[in-house]
Amino acid sequence: MTGTGQHAQRGAHENGKLPVSDDIAHGTLGLSAAAPVLDISSLTLEFPIFKGVVKALNGVNLQVHQGEIVGLVGESGSGKSVTAMAILRLLQQDAFRVKAGSIMVLGRDVFALREPELLAMRGRDVAMIFQEPMTALNPTRKVGRQLVDVIRRHQPVSQTKALEQAERLLRDMYIGDPVDVLNRYPFELSGGMRQRIMIALAFSCNPSLLIADEPTTALDVTVQRQVLLLLREKARALGTAVLFITHDMAVVSQFCDRVYVMYAGSVVEQGPTASLIGTPAHPYTHALLRGLPENALPHTELPAIPGHAPDLSALPEGCVFRDRCAFADEQCRQKPLLKPMPGVPERAYACWHPRLIAGVGQGE
Repeated sequence: MTGTGQHAQRGAHENGKLPVSDDIAHGTLGLSAAAPVLDISSLTLEFPIFKGVVKALNGVNLQVHQGEIVGLVGESGSGKSVTAMAILRLLQQDAFRVKAGSIMVLGRDVFALREPELLAMRGRDVAMIFQEPMTALNPTRKVGRQLVDVIRRHQPVSQTKALEQAERLLRDMYIGDPVDVLNRYPFELSGGMRQRIMIALAFSCNPSLLIADEPTTALDVTVQRQVLLLLREKARALGTAVLFITHDMAVVSQFCDRVYVMYAGSVVEQGPTASLIGTPAHPYTHALLRGLPENALPHTELPAIPGHAPDLSALPEGCVFRDRCAFADEQCRQKPLLKPMPGVPERAYACWHPRLIAGVGQGE
């Protein structure tokens, strides 16, 4: 690449300024004035262990409104999947305890629901797409049987009507011969095809909230984009609220309206996608963006975040990112609260030195 080309590439991606889709960049998807579909408030959740507790979630606040796609991003072990499992109450009942806070779905407290109410909520009001479709689909049952069972579990329709609906769902996923696919077992299909079926399954009962837990991690890049476009198209058409869990900021930039960044069980930054990616305020967000291949020049080494995530059973005092942060000082021994960004109320961060981070990003 010529010097001019290198500078052009750097300019396009400086400070993690990834290209974002038009509706995200221009803010055409404003928040609904109605109550959020998902409202997590000050949630603190821990797992008792032999020598103490694992503090998996620490005062998490998160909202998803109707028709909105919200990203939840962070490294492995940051608390993303625990959050998803808690929303559906899929965590083993005697293995965790809620120290504070609540999860409200469509105005109902998830932790107060009885088992029959939970069973009705799962699939009908809230659906989930898992990371690996081969482990989510039953390998011993044909695709059609699995779709029909879910449809009839939540809707009063006949076997014939359910089968017709299943066929229509697969057509919506641009599957050319849905009848053939309905008569196949999951192991006979490719990874991309299985994930399309999982999306169809998730939307089979028109849920108000869809949780997608790293649904494209096991797919190659081309298939990943196809699956994401299908998921977004379907969610937009139905006005479904989506919580999209991922570790990939590049995917977030193209897919999500807003982003929550999690680290060690806490939300450390949140805001509209274009704004947060363009000017990250927290050093962890900044580090995630700098480590993207899209931001690297040819023949240069990608910068890695030094150190490792803290032990959740022995979290450090103060800022949980302190030991890995180049900007840490004595003030960081006190825990920073998540607070609105001055002049930008839709942005928030938990850092003592956001101006330092922004200054480094703008000056690189």
